[in-house]
Amino acid sequence: MSVVQTIAEPSREQVEQYNDEGYFILPNVIDPAELAELQAETMRFVDEKKRRHDAGEFNTNVANGKFFIEEATQKSGIFRRFALGELMAGVVRATIGDEAYLFYDQLVVKGPDKGQSFAWHQDSGYLNFPHRQYVTCWVALDDVSETNGTAYILPYSRAGTRDMVNHVRDEKTIEMVGYFGKDPGEPVLVPAGSMAVFSSTCFHRSGFNSTNKYRRVYVIQYSPEVIYKPDSRELAGQAVPFLRNGRIVAAEFEKVRSL
Repeated sequence: MSVVQTIAEPSREQVEQYNDEGYFILPNVIDPAELAELQAETMRFVDEKKRRHDAGEFNTNVANGKFFIEEATQKSGIFRRFALGELMAGVVRATIGDEAYLFYDQLVVKGPDKGQSFAWHQDSGYLNFPHRQYVTCWVALDDVSETNGTAYILPYSRAGTRDMVNHVRDEKTIEMVGYFGKDPGEPVLVPAGSMAVFSSTCFHRSGFNSTNKYRRVYVIQYSPEVIYKPDSRELAGQAVPFLRNGRIVAAEFEKVRSL
């Protein structure tokens, strides 16, 4: 099924909030037909992960009710068209400018009554070396609430910084943690088809899914330049050209790979 994305350019007020506080919310920006397509494709991936796990290909995350599908753009034309489409181009232009690369993307699905929480972190903290800030688009494929594990965002003014800070690894969860204060953050409470947009130096976390339904989110990150690992020419993530002078240049960057 071919669908057309809803185009909802961020407003001037939203861009100002991004610059001042590190984030903004775009409610109801995905066309319902496209949303249904993204949801169905997500469950295809989840069902395949479950099938493999049940067949004996043990997966710790699946056993714990978590499903991560990395680089969905390279496995699905549906997600590739979305991540490299006009809707996302408008968001990227408004936040990091007219030159941009697809840096990383993954589906993060929390299973019913299982999907665990994630600790306070900046996305830049997972790189933990100097780089230009990039932007993360947290796309809700389900209605999200405090009961099903939504994200919480800590504005710059409440975090006390807009810069990358040193993170430490939690040896129990293997997560990187960068904020240890008591501020609970602002919950992202939006319907399916909405999007939270935040800088890679904006602290965020997510809660536990205590409902009997899946919580599906698509996370897409875009960088203003190719990011290499320190002292090497090894890529730190993907480096798919997306925007040049504000125009989309990514049409077909790789054949779809199977799971």
